Amino acid sequence: MSRQIVLDTETTGLDPKTGHRVIEVGCVELRERRLTGNNLHLYLQPDRDIDHQAMEVHGISNEFLADKPRFAEVAVELKAYLSGAELLIHNAPFDVGFLESEFCIIGDEFPLTNICTVTDTLAMARKMYPGQRNSLDALCKRLGINNGHRTLHGALLDSEILADVYLIMTGGQTALVLDSEKAASEGDPEVVVSLQTENLIVVHADESELAAHEAWLAKLEGQGNCVWLNNGQS
Repeated sequence: MSRQIVLDTETTGLDPKTGHRVIEVGCVELRERRLTGNNLHLYLQPDRDIDHQAMEVHGISNEFLADKPRFAEVAVELKAYLSGAELLIHNAPFDVGFLESEFCIIGDEFPLTNICTVTDTLAMARKMYPGQRNSLDALCKRLGINNGHRTLHGALLDSEILADVYLIMTGGQTALVLDSEKAASEGDPEVVVSLQTENLIVVHADESELAAHEAWLAKLEGQGNCVWLNNGQS
């Protein structure tokens, strides 16, 4: 069974090589392109201050993280959760670099690709939409995904949104059906779905199938008013 993990992190700054740390990990599980609900969400105590610029992006404060576990306390759980999956990450080198750095700090140095595969959805989007903005917000706007509730970055929220983006980019299926139902119930008449149709195979009816279709329509017309015939759609 295909298992995919949509993953995002929030950090104290931009570069683990200068001592910055992971403070939030958000993971959303997909199996066979469906959300399972088996998600993983962790806040972490980084043992250092968060850069002001980073705090403006995600809104996570040093005070909020004061009583949260350290990475060493969750490393075994996280490694087991990720093992064997395909990770879907927007701008994967950033998150992968931080996670590998965290494992290295606790003495468990290894390439993340030793335990899972990694797909960079930003690289995927750049191939699909060359020359366009391909941030998560830009993709949501392009694909008709509602992300109005995203006022700040958050690892779990961004993973949930990225799951929707990925499903639409790779086949037009969005797993968050409840969002569409909610929009309809609130009087929103438009639900936007983006379909990738360039690879669809079109199978045309042969002469015998067309003849059988015409015969069936004639039979319907003999029993009353055949709408297809009268509208010229046969």
